[in-house]
Amino acid sequence: MSEHDREPSGTNQPQEQNEGIRLQKALAQAGVASRRACEVMIEEGRVEVNGQVIMEQGVRVDPARDVIRVDGSRIPPARHHLYFVLNKPRGVVSTLEDPEGRLTLKDYMDRQKERLFHVGRLDTDTEGLILLTNDGEFAHRLAHPSYEVSKTYLAEVEGKLDMKVVERIEKGLRLEDGPVKPDRVKLIDATETKSLIRITLHEGRNRIVRRMMDAVGHPVRRLSRISIGPVRLGNLRVGESRHLTREEIGELMDLVGM
Repeated sequence: MSEHDREPSGTNQPQEQNEGIRLQKALAQAGVASRRACEVMIEEGRVEVNGQVIMEQGVRVDPARDVIRVDGSRIPPARHHLYFVLNKPRGVVSTLEDPEGRLTLKDYMDRQKERLFHVGRLDTDTEGLILLTNDGEFAHRLAHPSYEVSKTYLAEVEGKLDMKVVERIEKGLRLEDGPVKPDRVKLIDATETKSLIRITLHEGRNRIVRRMMDAVGHPVRRLSRISIGPVRLGNLRVGESRHLTREEIGELMDLVGM
């Protein structure tokens, strides 16, 4: 059992029978399936609570505290918070208000009346994936460097990148504020005038990808963040947003120990 499967009070047992709600009801409320279908899942041994396989009906759980999984996948509780991914356009400031009157994230989330937090930032001239939520603890943990959630960027850079430069980036670079070593680097395309490179790292330092490419003599022309952990832009168009899926929320909660 991983440390993320431990219930916060220190016990890994489901709730006492007179507390919480029935497991099948919790699963149904979380949108897994109908209550009857959830009962079948329990009978088949597909459901775990705090790392313990549950095969009897009627076990009570506290969805806000107990870690529930179906077929190994984390099932977050029925949503009392909102979780969004936005494909931020270039030129938009990664804040919810701007005294200079520039476009902000709020301009693209104006249908949401609830106060949202943005998880981390993107440079104004960088487009791509940014998360927004009204779950303050979730936002704080996801942005905290100690959890090292991976982020992937697609960069169009000046000049023709060769494999020697790519290998140099893979081995790690020393910048003015310390070394940086990406998790994965892949050269997508290269012509005489420009190249396309994908970089995955756990770094959260300011303008880190741009500074890496400056250090190897290939300044960034255009930069987009295409994933954070399990969350990917996919076909989400620039300026559009969507709710995170239950699976994405569950995996992110695992990554940040919630």
